[in-house]
Amino acid sequence: MTLAADSLQLAPALVVLPGPRCAVADPGARPDASFADAAGHPGLGAPPTARAIRPPDARDLFQSAPVLVAHAAMTARRLGLTPPPRTPRIFDVLELLAFARPAQFAAPSAAGLAQALDLPDPKTPEQQAQTLQTAARTLLAGLAAAPTPTREEALALAETLARAGWPWGAAVIGALRSQLPGNTFRTSGLDVWARIPEWEAEAPPGEPGSKPVTADDATHRLASLLETAGLDEVRAAQREYAAETAHVFQPRSREGEPNMMLAEAGTGVGKTLGYLAPASLWAEANGPAVWVSTYTRALQRQIERESRAIYPDPKVRAKKAVVRKGRENYLCLLNFQEQANAAQLGGTDLVGHALTARWARATRDGDMTGGDFPAWLPTLFAVSPLQQASPANLVDRRGECVHAGCQHYRTCFVEKAIRGSRRADLVIANHALVLTQAAFDGARAARGSKGDAETTHLKRIVFDEGHHLFDAADSAFSAALSGQEAAELRRWIRGPEGRGRRGRGLEARLLDMLGDRDDARDALEQALRAAQALPGEGWSGRIAPPNGEVNPTGEIEAFLVAVLEQLRARAAPSEVGMECAARPALDLVRDTARAAAAALARIEAPLLALARALEDVMDAEAETLSGSERARIEGALRGLDRRCRMQLPAWRAMLQAIDENADDDPDFVDWFDAHMMFGRTVDAAARRHWIDPTEPLTNAVIVPAHGVLVTSATLADPTLDDPFALAEMRTGAARLPERPKTLKLASPFDYAANARALVVTDVSKDDVRQVAAAMRELFLAAGGGGLGLFTAIRRLRAVHEKIAAPLADRGLALYAQHADPLEVGALVDIFRAEEDACLLGTDAVRDGVDVPGRSLRLLVFDRIPWPRPDILHKARRARFGNKTYDDAIARARIAQAFGRLIRRADDRGVFVMLDASSPTRLFSGLPDGVELKRVTLVEAIEEVAAFLPAPAP
Repeated sequence: MTLAADSLQLAPALVVLPGPRCAVADPGARPDASFADAAGHPGLGAPPTARAIRPPDARDLFQSAPVLVAHAAMTARRLGLTPPPRTPRIFDVLELLAFARPAQFAAPSAAGLAQALDLPDPKTPEQQAQTLQTAARTLLAGLAAAPTPTREEALALAETLARAGWPWGAAVIGALRSQLPGNTFRTSGLDVWARIPEWEAEAPPGEPGSKPVTADDATHRLASLLETAGLDEVRAAQREYAAETAHVFQPRSREGEPNMMLAEAGTGVGKTLGYLAPASLWAEANGPAVWVSTYTRALQRQIERESRAIYPDPKVRAKKAVVRKGRENYLCLLNFQEQANAAQLGGTDLVGHALTARWARATRDGDMTGGDFPAWLPTLFAVSPLQQASPANLVDRRGECVHAGCQHYRTCFVEKAIRGSRRADLVIANHALVLTQAAFDGARAARGSKGDAETTHLKRIVFDEGHHLFDAADSAFSAALSGQEAAELRRWIRGPEGRGRRGRGLEARLLDMLGDRDDARDALEQALRAAQALPGEGWSGRIAPPNGEVNPTGEIEAFLVAVLEQLRARAAPSEVGMECAARPALDLVRDTARAAAAALARIEAPLLALARALEDVMDAEAETLSGSERARIEGALRGLDRRCRMQLPAWRAMLQAIDENADDDPDFVDWFDAHMMFGRTVDAAARRHWIDPTEPLTNAVIVPAHGVLVTSATLADPTLDDPFALAEMRTGAARLPERPKTLKLASPFDYAANARALVVTDVSKDDVRQVAAAMRELFLAAGGGGLGLFTAIRRLRAVHEKIAAPLADRGLALYAQHADPLEVGALVDIFRAEEDACLLGTDAVRDGVDVPGRSLRLLVFDRIPWPRPDILHKARRARFGNKTYDDAIARARIAQAFGRLIRRADDRGVFVMLDASSPTRLFSGLPDGVELKRVTLVEAIEEVAAFLPAPAP
């Protein structure tokens, strides 16, 4: 039998870099040939020959002839074209990968495809073009041999896609039918919600125990994990780390005094397995669960991978190590069903939904942001004007979930994750979820609210990336009354009010639960009426219209118009917006704030009445309520509590303070700001933040816990007499009766031999042409593998525009955050896969890059990453030490960025700062052995070229 993949005439494979670097692998197909034209013909024979072509020819080819690409939207942009609508002549290999191997990771490039499919690593554009053809053959052959989850289901979906004009449709059908004479599948294949396994309810696990973990036990477990992971090196620092962190897993001696530890472990110590060793022992002995909290999605994935050493069996690991994120990260099956049904009627992009359906059947946990949902998958659909198959449209972003009232409740990914975390040994979460849930559950418990708390068993916590804990707390315990937030609240209460909008308001979610309780129904009606004071459809155009004629509707819009008046009077606009102190407030601001607070009170009162009514239902009908009914009421109560007992009171308190025009509260900072896009104001907000957010952090999270480990590679400050003094302040440890235990372990890497740190003295950081020229020459001297970090998006884009083509002329691909049509995680994946690529990014890249090996060998900062001197920072600066505080933040950011450079013992890398005014004191956080040298640009280029090894031929 001849596989369909071997009998298809392949279209030209097009690989494009900026500038004249283009290549095409053309097997000699007719100009109008497609993958389906030659089905049944003899095999292809010898591999095609790749050749370079000019950009004009590449543009013509892309627009007219059948082409094979990796990421159509990015290819179009790099050719200077507007992404075209989906056509039968553009074969995107990433789409074929998403169908043939759903939920399998691959960086969205030819090199990424090669790594995912175990193909030779393509170095040149010509080799990349050939790789696309080989990848297509490999994927089609795999479909023919072993499609998942079944051949019938895959074929049903392929036939649906073929009818919709999917370019790969005929080829995929041919591959699947190679071993299936007929198909008995009765649906389109899109209805995956009907075939996802249900979760099963289990009895509560009970409170965790208090059996201690000894230092010896921890080191023995570490040795076992290293052996399981196939790591035979013995690292004394890692053994010491595991032994010392066992302190966190001792029984607590007194209420309100957790066993707390601050541990800095330099890159290469192996802190993840170091703390997982005692954590896994404690969880096995005492029951659920140790929560491991991170700041970035990348580290969540890394920790889950490291947990394989504890639970090698994937099925066991899925139960024992559960990844948790906020509800807005998971696929909502009800949203997907509604949009998939609309797609079949021609309302949205059917291909996007079909590929998402394939993923939904293969996914481990339904996580669409950082899980096994490919970060590049939503961007594939940018070639269509209907971009409906994106995570933003397929998750529950607005709190509209009906919980047990949903027909997919028993298969819901979120409910599976919540239930799984209650019984897991390790819950791998993020700071935002841990802090907001702990605050919410604690507040509800203090008021005696009904319902189960998600963080009841938050007794042992590991905060990895602990240097971000202060910022995470700042976000979790702040309040913002903006047009967008207020409009979302209106939508949550009243439901969608515009044409073509979807969603469910309170009436649709609660009415049948209220029964014949007239008082509750009256409260619901009052809430619906009162919510008209909130911004409705078109609010942005009314508060800040292009023609300047404001026309606010309702008290909140009127308040935001007044806020903008004060901002224009007192703030200097920038490219991103304006900000000014809230007090002293204009009379117009005070008057509208008073009216807005009264309007919010009219919303809050009936919502409270509704919450009390639902609590009464749970009490009065406790014996007759079914499990699903109780779960639905509990879910509704959580949504009501979050808004009427947290959000609305916080907004009213902020407005009351503005109305009273009193002296500034010593614990809070209140200010106004406006957000601008393309020179136009699009939103305004009143904001309130704690000056020291560790106060609510300590009360809500640290004090109730029994053991807390805060760890990072950059936690201590070597310039202070007490290196951990600032860390204690920024983690809440300083608020405890007893000082925490501290540990500082240096990296085992030989930085003196393998790293260089340079400050360039003759480049003007304010001249974007000089910065661009410096980065270009440094990247060329390194032969690629360069990461450029910027403190402003505007400068990043300007440098990208100037250096992309010159680098491409020399064979170096350049990717950029805020310039390429991919989110930052996908860009980092490409950068990691392509050894000689270069990447430009901001702090999001600095915090999320884990690129060992030659792919990252040069890191260039455009200037010192000082904290932005906004109103909030100025207040904290005055509280926490003025210049010392500024220095500590910048020093930590530089150290964190440098830590991205050397990830393995054999890595070599150069750190370059292009800011000649950089104070030497800010580099004291670099590892021991790193000598800072101040050099000219020419000297820096020579040093980079001499120090970094030449690329392999």
